[in-house]
Amino acid sequence: MLAVIAAFLAAGMVFAALTFTPIRRSQAWSATVTPLASIIGSGFLICGPLLAKEFGLAAAGAMAALLVIAYFVGSVIRFNIRHAEPVLAACDFHDPLAWLARAGQAILAISYAISVAYYLKLLAEFVLHGFGYRHELLSKIFVTALLGALVVTALTGGFHRVLKLAHATVSLKLAVIAGLLVALAVYWWSATSAPVIVATPKPSLHALGLLFGLLITVQGFETSRYLGEEFDPGMRIRTMRYAQWLSSAIYLLYIVLLTPFLDRAAHTEGVAGVLDIFAFIAPVLGGFVLFGAAASQISAAVADSIGAAGLAEEVSRKRLSEREAFLAAGALSVLVVWLTDPFQVVALASRAFAVYYAVQCAIAVIVSLRLQKDGIRPLIGLATLRVALMGLICIAAALAGAPAEGG
Repeated sequence: MLAVIAAFLAAGMVFAALTFTPIRRSQAWSATVTPLASIIGSGFLICGPLLAKEFGLAAAGAMAALLVIAYFVGSVIRFNIRHAEPVLAACDFHDPLAWLARAGQAILAISYAISVAYYLKLLAEFVLHGFGYRHELLSKIFVTALLGALVVTALTGGFHRVLKLAHATVSLKLAVIAGLLVALAVYWWSATSAPVIVATPKPSLHALGLLFGLLITVQGFETSRYLGEEFDPGMRIRTMRYAQWLSSAIYLLYIVLLTPFLDRAAHTEGVAGVLDIFAFIAPVLGGFVLFGAAASQISAAVADSIGAAGLAEEVSRKRLSEREAFLAAGALSVLVVWLTDPFQVVALASRAFAVYYAVQCAIAVIVSLRLQKDGIRPLIGLATLRVALMGLICIAAALAGAPAEGG
């Protein structure tokens, strides 16, 4: 009971702070919200059980390693905001660098379409799990209906109104997460029995593949790259750092607070198994998680649908109309839904974004070499090698990212 009261108090305080204080009107917060909302979705909820199954007590260390990789990839995106954007703006259409940048945009559009399937698959898993069902065919039909509703809404001109509502759920999502973290902390503090700790498995290539396969759970910082019409480069760079710092602290705190439940987490079934953990603390918290997951997934799916369609329209140089782009993105999402299970779509989405990040690393190296010819040296020696190494790590993630095994 104490954990429930603390969770709702914490959620209420965070929601009030983000909704009714000057924070909401801050330009820095507005620039931080977009990448932060993309990074922290229901991936925040699924990573605990999946890491517990593969890494046991080393789950927090594995999460930290994933966050470090994401932060260094973020540094490449920040480099491109500062240095590559001006170079690309001055490039001729047929410049190889311009073609590489357009290829990156096309890959990102596909990645977003896949991630929509990922978000809605998770939503279906959470909803069906919350009502005691686990049926793959029913889940696919449910997700297909949601995708159809999103496309119809877009084609009838109401999509951007839905997007405004989706953005409004960011404060609610962060409030729910704060409540869940406080509930875990209070339960750990008040528990009288010693927790059962799961053993740490031996390191394996499969574990490394799983870690790469979870890249989608910490992805989203790249959205700052495409906010140039709203914020200057300095603001986007600074607030992307804020988003990665805050999300990293939340992820690590969550995994650490899950420690008493790692054995239970390792034996949960499906990607929505975290519902069982919070329901164990208090049944009402299971509903709390379900509500937060639903708000999070709908928000992210709407945003990425628009992102995928917008990029597809831009890459096609308007050959695809906005409606045709939405239809194409929706069709790809439906295809992913029917050809993958919930675990496979996590890895597939991670692989798609890993390819996009590898392209961004290549752009950073090429731009650096071009600027050096002009007497500007934004990347020197080891820094260039570090970016190249990050590109190789992203390629490895794309090749080795593995789905977690279902329970």
